[in-house]
Amino acid sequence: MHPGPINRGVELSSDAADSGQSIILQQVENGVAIRMAALYLLSGGTGKKLEA
Repeated sequence: MHPGPINRGVELSSDAADSGQSIILQQVENGVAIRMAALYLLSGGTGKKLEA
């Protein structure tokens, strides 16, 4: 998955990035959720809310 942002002209041409077949934006969006979930699980998250 691409973490974003795109380095246009360095790692990817603008034509490829803007192509109708490009899925970079979806990869960036999904990657954020995946990283958040992984960090939550690695930090010992249980899904239980703490009561004050």
